[in-house]
Amino acid sequence: MMQSFPTEFNPASFSFSIRMNSFSFPLKHLLHCLLLGSVYFTMSSSFGDEKHDNPVSDPFIWLENVTGKRPLDWVRKQNAKSEKQLTDSSAFEKLEQRLLGILDSKERIPMISKIGRYFYNFWRDADNPKGIWRRTSMEQYRRNNPAWETVLDLDALAKRDNENWVWHGVRVLKPEDRFCLVSLSRGGADADVVREFDLETKSFVAGGFSLPEAKSWVSWKTKNTLLVATDFGPESLTTSGYPRTVREWDRGTNLENASILYEGLPEDMSVVGWHDPTPGYERSFVTRQMTFWTDELFLQRNGHLIKIQKPDDANAVVHRDWLLIELRSDWTRGTTTYKAGSLLAANLERFLALGDSTTLDVLYEPTERTSLVAFSTTRNNILLKTLDNVRSRIFILHYHDGTWHKEPLPGIPDVATASISAVDGLESDDYFLTTATPLSPTILSFGTLSDNRRHPLPEKLKQSPSFFKSDGLTVQQYETTSQDGTRIPYFQIGPKHLPHDGSTPTLLYGYGGFEIPLLPSYNSLTGAAWLEQGNVYVVANIRGGGEFGPKWHQAALKNKRPRAYEDFIAVAEDLIRRKVTSQEHLGVKGGSNGGLLVGNMYTMRPDLFGAVVCQVPLLDMQRFHKLLAGASWIGEYGNPDIPEEWQFIKRFSPYHNFLKTRSYPPILITTSTRDDRVHPGHARKMAALLESADKNVLYYENIEGGHGGAANNQQRAFMDAMAWSFLETQLK
Repeated sequence: MMQSFPTEFNPASFSFSIRMNSFSFPLKHLLHCLLLGSVYFTMSSSFGDEKHDNPVSDPFIWLENVTGKRPLDWVRKQNAKSEKQLTDSSAFEKLEQRLLGILDSKERIPMISKIGRYFYNFWRDADNPKGIWRRTSMEQYRRNNPAWETVLDLDALAKRDNENWVWHGVRVLKPEDRFCLVSLSRGGADADVVREFDLETKSFVAGGFSLPEAKSWVSWKTKNTLLVATDFGPESLTTSGYPRTVREWDRGTNLENASILYEGLPEDMSVVGWHDPTPGYERSFVTRQMTFWTDELFLQRNGHLIKIQKPDDANAVVHRDWLLIELRSDWTRGTTTYKAGSLLAANLERFLALGDSTTLDVLYEPTERTSLVAFSTTRNNILLKTLDNVRSRIFILHYHDGTWHKEPLPGIPDVATASISAVDGLESDDYFLTTATPLSPTILSFGTLSDNRRHPLPEKLKQSPSFFKSDGLTVQQYETTSQDGTRIPYFQIGPKHLPHDGSTPTLLYGYGGFEIPLLPSYNSLTGAAWLEQGNVYVVANIRGGGEFGPKWHQAALKNKRPRAYEDFIAVAEDLIRRKVTSQEHLGVKGGSNGGLLVGNMYTMRPDLFGAVVCQVPLLDMQRFHKLLAGASWIGEYGNPDIPEEWQFIKRFSPYHNFLKTRSYPPILITTSTRDDRVHPGHARKMAALLESADKNVLYYENIEGGHGGAANNQQRAFMDAMAWSFLETQLK
């Protein structure tokens, strides 16, 4: 249930933080990158004109067999139909090549992360479709054409292994910076294999650490010991399909003999462990994740695990002497109540010794229209990424003379997306800063924080070229009022001089879940395929997201989820009221949880939209908790096995709310066979249901690609071109 990231997004940078969009601390990074999973279904034999609650009678349940011959034959038939309608033209080929040219452009910023004395980058282009992992020096990187040294060629490795490897990143042994654990996925699935790699010899370590394919979490403890959470066989996984044990695995021993450090319950979401290698502060942690939004944090000390007494729904991380706690609900200690969305700090040892009597420092406190999105740490500073009415603001926190000092980082554009991360939080106060607006491409800067709090302006390292013509375009922020009176902001990107006669094709994009904010960022593919044509693109900041902190998210949780849909409808109606567009020219698009969003737009308000693009979606909400990671999302949606909860869940289950007697707009549904997060059965069954009722539906399933829908640039260009061609055809 991840939103689509802009082409310029860099997932390679890593630092401690506790939010999804920030390259997060191990657990939250894992959980938020594995947001949605899978589902089966239910219905009655009389499909479409009534509510259907009986799974036995679901006539399309056979489509849940992901790799079965009959389902794949059905998929191939649907793909052929969609390709014939959407791709069989010179206009499609031109658009596909345009998008592929952007994705493969050698002018893109090669985002880097520091390991030892080198700066590393993972790069895909036409010459390297699966990608190369490469490195250079900062001196070289500053040049227009840096000299790169290839460390690992994934295309060559895939050919050698006869596997369709997709890069999933590395975990480096600190502070030595020589050995790392490389994660590789078959076809883009979340599950991956892990292999030990030597950065000095640029080769895999013979007889080194190796993990078979699984949804694993692994962390270096020492050169010869790993903390491993993986599939250890029967009863080793939770009902969500994630590991329920953390084990210490010593080099040269069998994985199955690794000693158990912690074991969670089968009904937990997951258990992970990681090691903090900070010199002088070396220590290991375990997190037991009970639900998506609750966890327990343990510190390993003297052979025992010590529970850190924080609220279960609070995020916590340790940095040097400090325990940092981010609240998701109000927390009362003694006579003091700390607000949800606040960031607190306490000396770790005092907190462990004194408990409730420990003084907590408030590092950040939200207001009604401000929120903390992420934080990370340099050696001596804390970096805050915040939002002020959905506009990025960066602050620097420094502890000096017994007091925390907070200062804004200057130079952040007003309507922009800005991200900051440590270059190497163990060693320095250097940072990388990326900024972009919807009309100005990404700038990567390098800066160093000063002890005197008078921080010099960062150095601009790289700037992405403009991949689409932005002359004559403007970005505007509007607000509308939802059904319950709540103000809902949205960003509109389009021509400066709109005719305001309702004739402009407009695409409305949303997500509205899992506390993930949608920010006004530069998206080169959207610009080239949509904005250049004189069309309008709108991003809705609806409840369920994280634009205004945890309370904004919780306002659309479980039985309150319809509020997210009411918000989205309110934005659509406002666009029509303002005559930006009209029903026949208004389309919606969303993926994962956003696919659930637009699926509900399709069934709730088919009269409001001219076309729907529904990508890697959740659509059948009756049995989502029965497959793969599905049980982990009960905290977001509710539990359909509890009758009173199913009563509100079925209100937003598109598969159950389709009525064959109603008129519906054209819809394109896409997914991936290799998506082991959101089961392709959702998309398959919905498409089959609509087809059986003779509705205007197109379906396409990429055989590879995982939850992102594509395993390489060529696949992504094809899938994106198909969606844009569909929208252009239906909304023009």
